[in-house]
Amino acid sequence: MAHVFARFVSVLCVSGGVKVGHQPDAKNVAPAMQSFHPTFLLAVPRVFEKVYNSAEQRAEGAGKGKIFHAAAETAIAWSMALDTKKGPSVGLNIKHKLFDALVYKKLRAAMGGEVKYAISGGGPLGARLGHFYRAIGLIVLEGYGLTETTAPVTIGRPSNLKIGKVGFPLPGCGVMIAEDGEIWLRGTNVLKGYWNNKDATKSIFEGDWFKTGDIGDLDDDGFLAITGRKKELIITAGGKNVAPALLEDPLRANPLVSQAVVIGDAKPFVSVLVSIDEEMLPIWLANNGIKEQLTLDEARSNAAVLAEVSKAIEAVNTNFSTAESIRKFAVLPYDLTEKSGHLTPSLKIKRSVVGEDFGNLIDDIYADSAKSTCHNIGDYKI
Repeated sequence: MAHVFARFVSVLCVSGGVKVGHQPDAKNVAPAMQSFHPTFLLAVPRVFEKVYNSAEQRAEGAGKGKIFHAAAETAIAWSMALDTKKGPSVGLNIKHKLFDALVYKKLRAAMGGEVKYAISGGGPLGARLGHFYRAIGLIVLEGYGLTETTAPVTIGRPSNLKIGKVGFPLPGCGVMIAEDGEIWLRGTNVLKGYWNNKDATKSIFEGDWFKTGDIGDLDDDGFLAITGRKKELIITAGGKNVAPALLEDPLRANPLVSQAVVIGDAKPFVSVLVSIDEEMLPIWLANNGIKEQLTLDEARSNAAVLAEVSKAIEAVNTNFSTAESIRKFAVLPYDLTEKSGHLTPSLKIKRSVVGEDFGNLIDDIYADSAKSTCHNIGDYKI
């Protein structure tokens, strides 16, 4: 309820007479869905990632990892084919139906058996998860808005969505992209100004356009895509502009990774701080034949864990140029959470706090390579 979007949807549910259930702990979402039997969900992307990762690790532990991965790849390919003129091939449709009986049906049952729609807000979901969930029978609608815009300005519709984008404007909402790529908004839902703060109000308006601080683009059909935050853009010492979220979001899709914080402003290359998911760590260790139980601090020096993190970063790097890709990483001794002081209540990273608390580690990353105790991408091969 710290997120304006959750409040907005809750108010609509009260108005519509819809029963609402709240689960504050992501670890308990799965059992809560099985008891509540929701017809739709509202969550931040991290919840959808954890549901997927938990299902994947359970399958690995039961010796059915290959089946799950084949089912996931089929789901994504089938959903992507829906957006083409030809649609899915006969063979792909047959595979989809087969895996629906073997895998997708069980995933729907694990989510309560009734859910058909979900709304994801607070950050980008990622096209891969969007396609996966649509193929198993759960359409995830992404939306975009801020507290200053009274929640949503854009959202995808069940009958008209583009996976990987945050929909198109709601009635009465205007969206434009400024010359520098910043998203500007206007409409009756936009605030008139900040309470007793004329200077702050003046700084965020250009005429009647509200300057969001987010960077994005509009396609020819009016669908909006978010690529980052202006104030979070990293400019390396070589002058390359890097949007951290584009690297961080796919990295967090790995089961072992809880949080990723990309750094590199005024530095010679891009690097990342990674925290390990405490809930997923013991499951991952068991699935990979590692019998000993490791704490998060112990895991950061474990060769197998480091190899997995390195491999995950290498996979993300394939989508970026050398100047934009992550060159080194460090694993943190504990997870970044709201309780640790490193995440906001809506689960956004407090970058300045992370930079201050782990300043020595960041210095170590950029120290002379012979002295640095951090890790180069590709150093670990298991």
